[in-house]
Formats: sequence, C-alpha cells, structure tokens
Amino acid sequence: MHRTVPGPGGGLSRPKELRNNGVVKYVGEAPQEELATGERSTRNRVARSILDHGPSTAADLAKRVGLTQAAVRRHLDALVSDDVVEAREQRVYGARTRGRPAKVFALTDCGRDAFDQSYDKLAADALRWIAETAGDEALVAFARARMAAQAEAYRAVVEAAAPEARTEALARALSADGYAATARSAPGPQQGEQLCQHHCPVAHVAEQFPQLCEAETEFFSSLLGTHVQRLATLAHGDGVCTTFVPRSSPTAPQASQNTHSVSASTAGRNPA
Repeated sequence: MHRTVPGPGGGLSRPKELRNNGVVKYVGEAPQEELATGERSTRNRVARSILDHGPSTAADLAKRVGLTQAAVRRHLDALVSDDVVEAREQRVYGARTRGRPAKVFALTDCGRDAFDQSYDKLAADALRWIAETAGDEALVAFARARMAAQAEAYRAVVEAAAPEARTEALARALSADGYAATARSAPGPQQGEQLCQHHCPVAHVAEQFPQLCEAETEFFSSLLGTHVQRLATLAHGDGVCTTFVPRSSPTAPQASQNTHSVSASTAGRNPA
C-alpha cells in the first residue's frame, strides 16, 4: 500500500488529508466518480474535524462541517465501518446530568495513521543523531539490533518449512509485516529464487541510511543459511526490493561465516 509521507527535508508538500483507499464504482456504463469523490471529500472533512477538535458529537460535527446531523451520521457510520473512527461515551467532568451521556466519535489508531504523519522525519532525525554522536558503527549496530529483535518469530516460520520452501515461507512472514513480499524462480540461467518486496515501510528513511538495507540483507542470509545478493531496492529508486537467493546453498555454519562479507557488499544498491 502506498503512503504519502514527508520527504527527506521533513516538510509536508500539502495539507494533511485522509488517504483515498476507495474504489470508484460503476453502474451500467456511467462511472459514479463525481459522487464517490464528493463522498470521500466530505468524509475526509468529518475525520479531519475530529483530528483537529478531538472526540466530537454528531451535533458538533454537523455545525463544524455545515451538514445536517443525519448526513453526518451517515458519514460517521461509513467511517466506523472502515475502522477510521469509533463511537464511545462522552467523558463527563463534574456532576453528571440526567439522561444517557452523549455519544462521541474519536479517531482510531488506524484513522490517525490514515493522515500524513512525520514518523519518517522523526526516525531519520534519530538515526542522524546516532551517527553524529556515536559514529557510523553505532548506526550499523542499531540496524542489526533492529533486525535481531524480529529474528525469533521469522526464524520459527522459516525453519518450520522444508528447505526448498524457505524463501516462500520468508516471503509470507514479510507480507504479514506489511512488505507485500513474493518468491519466484530467478529468470535466465541463474539457479535460485528472487525474493521480492513490493513495499517497504521504512523506504524513505532507508534512502538516507542504507545501513538498514544492509542489515536486512544480512538478516535474510542468516535466516536462509546461505549467502544472498541484493539486486535492487525501493530506497535506491527501483520499483521493488529484489534479493537473489541461490538454490544450491552451503551449510548453515558456512553461510553464517560469509554473511557480512558477501551479503552486505551489494546490500542497498542496484549493481546495474
């Protein structure tokens, strides 16, 4: 899934906006694009109003966005269905009045993530501070520690698979973490497979810090028990992260000895 995020400079190129994940529907031969776009735009305004003002009642939202309460409730129902907002009882401070407390609508974690965030800039600033204060070695150590924190779960999935199915098992584990990964036979005379990652949650940060790609490549080599070669990366501007995994591999102890020297040599770069 594509995310619009701040660039390396950290500035937002446009006002915060709820990302469009909808699909234009067709009735007969006429596309309802204008209707769909208008609906999305109004729901964006409703969600943005909650982001700006906090948990809100339907009545408050109706006043702020200039709609009837009935229209606002219809959009809120859709946003609740999409897990963008959730309904909860309004917190009452002081003496509670008679009657049921008003229902308010608040953004879910998913809803907040649907707006542009500055997480990439924060991560890049943190890594830059590490490099400037402790040196590149500390940055490399951080990148490897980040991958080591995921090692146990990934290793269990890979080792449970037959040797010839381990690249595919790794692809499934990566997909579960949002990398949209696939495994396929390598084209041409190469004897092996290509592990492809069609999405990378940290691609924008990795553009500035290729040590993240290098640590990931070493991690793949360790998991699969063989040297691997990174052919392309999203961070480098390629369309997909591609890692070549040879079909005939050395034993695991031999692979671990060669991991840093062989895998990292091309990690994060497109040798072409």
